[in-house]
Amino acid sequence: MDERIQAVLDTYHRRIDDEKLARQRDPGLRDSLSNDQLLRAVGPQTGQLLNVLARSLRAPTIVEIGTSFGYSGIWLAEAARATGGRVVTMEMYAHKSRHAEEMACRAGLDGHIVFQVGDALELLEALPAGIDFVLLDLWKDLYEPCLELFYPKLNPGAIVVADNMIQPAHEGIASYGRAVRAKPGMTSVQVPVGSGLEISRFEPTPAYGAA
Repeated sequence: MDERIQAVLDTYHRRIDDEKLARQRDPGLRDSLSNDQLLRAVGPQTGQLLNVLARSLRAPTIVEIGTSFGYSGIWLAEAARATGGRVVTMEMYAHKSRHAEEMACRAGLDGHIVFQVGDALELLEALPAGIDFVLLDLWKDLYEPCLELFYPKLNPGAIVVADNMIQPAHEGIASYGRAVRAKPGMTSVQVPVGSGLEISRFEPTPAYGAA
């Protein structure tokens, strides 16, 4: 990790620690803040794992569904730079996307990440086929609808990571877990890293997509 990227990650880590400390002092803080004010970062362990997984692919097209303030995007863009790939990251809130883009520029990674603002389902529908890696980290009731849109566009060997599979509990999470494991060609495992990750790999059978 070069110095510019590490400096940006350190900035995020300080904010993560500050928010955690503030919540400990005031348990009601999360409820008092609007969703577009919270960092909601995946955390260092998850970020490192995302980076390792994305680096295992050659020149991957990486799709991040849920930019937030850009923390996980730094890990993914670093992997994209290292492997000759690129990241397309999608966010509903324009101010979050702007902040994420500013941080990517500070890290020297802006040439490896494309920022899109809008409805995730509409953006996914417009995205061309050829996806090698997906990070799914947005509203939990949208996990399964997103899966239905990006699944037909996955390349063989694609990796899909869904965050928050253990915490917080949500019916949309359980529904996604069942749906991704039922998809032809998908193998999937849940790991207790961060808030819980469902890591899936797509290897289509010869009959997949046949008429």
